[in-house]
Amino acid sequence: MQTNVLEYLEETVERLPDKMAFGDEEVQLTFREVYDRARSIGSLLAACGAEKEPVIVYMKKSPCALTAFFGVIYSGCYYVPIDEEMPRRRMELILENTQAKYLIYDESTREKAEKLGFSGRMLSYEEGISTGVEYNVLRRIRENALDMDAIYVLFTSGSTGVPKGVVGYHRGVIDYIETLSEVLGFGEDSVFGNQTPLYLDACMKEVYPTLKFGASTWLIPKECFMLPVKLVEFLNEHQINTICWVVSALTMISAFGTFDTVQPKYLRTVAFGSEVFPIKQFNLWKETLPQADFYNLYGPTEATGMSCYYHANRLFEEKESIPIGKPFPNTQILLLDGEGREVPSGETGEICIRGTCLTHGYYNNPEKTAEAFTQNPLNPCFPDWIYRTGDLGYWNPQGELVFSSRKDYQIKHMGHRIELGEIEADVNFMDGVKACCCIFIKETKKIVLFYVGDLEKGELTMELTMHCRKS
Repeated sequence: MQTNVLEYLEETVERLPDKMAFGDEEVQLTFREVYDRARSIGSLLAACGAEKEPVIVYMKKSPCALTAFFGVIYSGCYYVPIDEEMPRRRMELILENTQAKYLIYDESTREKAEKLGFSGRMLSYEEGISTGVEYNVLRRIRENALDMDAIYVLFTSGSTGVPKGVVGYHRGVIDYIETLSEVLGFGEDSVFGNQTPLYLDACMKEVYPTLKFGASTWLIPKECFMLPVKLVEFLNEHQINTICWVVSALTMISAFGTFDTVQPKYLRTVAFGSEVFPIKQFNLWKETLPQADFYNLYGPTEATGMSCYYHANRLFEEKESIPIGKPFPNTQILLLDGEGREVPSGETGEICIRGTCLTHGYYNNPEKTAEAFTQNPLNPCFPDWIYRTGDLGYWNPQGELVFSSRKDYQIKHMGHRIELGEIEADVNFMDGVKACCCIFIKETKKIVLFYVGDLEKGELTMELTMHCRKS
């Protein structure tokens, strides 16, 4: 068993040095190029004196940015990605929180990086990959490394508007990649199509299995996700057979009739998560790709990645919910009530996660860490941490976990407890509705529905009224 994520790369480069590891429309890097560049960057950081500390990576989304991540890990430090898509204020808060002394930039971000007011040392990516490899230095760093050492800090949105940096580490990522790969059947012939930004944990589902197996990952251009036909054509052009996307990216394709024009020819594994998949849209995907395996994944950044999975191998009825299934091996799910007691099967409780998947908490933020990462109330005898997700769920009669809603997504209106997600699920299934979102405005005490589709407002109101009568 590996103790360092870089062992994946080191083992693969011996077998497949000339195979493409990561590519986009501008750059394609082989495993040998990724390996050599990462070790050069690690050598430069070590020469600068960086040691077990955060290193900001401010580069455009590209294969080169990934080599910078690995270079930071080679130096014994941990990478903190920021992106030009982020608001400037968010980037400034990240710099303030981490107090990082080093920042890696590329030519596309150099001027923007200079305007951030970064007070540390700025290092050019080109300078990094031109640095000679310090073999003895890198060997000494590895000899002193532990599988508990941090490898990244990824910032999530905070409820107060201040982002929180989740600290991931070698053992947590390795356990996650091993179990995820086994369940989803990744291998050397996997060709991933990346959708998410590289500053989100979701990209790990493609990045680290690529290193582990010697697979390939294509970073799909952002503009493709505004043009569904072009997106599917990109999948076909590069023979992408595995995607792990947010639901909204999938529904954008199915809801706007893309399958009538072009269909994915090579997809065999479709994993989705982060949102509830509208049943009507899921069924469209399943009917279009009957031979593909579909997996509903669930899990927060604070638990390294996805914690639960469900093999969605059938069509679903209108009133059904696609379960989030069962936890990955070496992960436990507890459903707790407000008093910290386990709820009986069928009853709703807060989804809490236990296992080595839990990250080290929030960077430089002990108060928020203590709020979310708490002692397991079922074990008062010794330190035993769980992560409280704030999500609600229940075990169905088949012993599968079903997501219900957020703790803060349930409202009380006119004396009734209402799940806004249930309204969205009903509306999403109506003919003529492509997508919808439901919100509650506290000031006016009104529930407001936004939707995209062919139905007129009056027609939708009538449909909803008739639906309520049937219910």
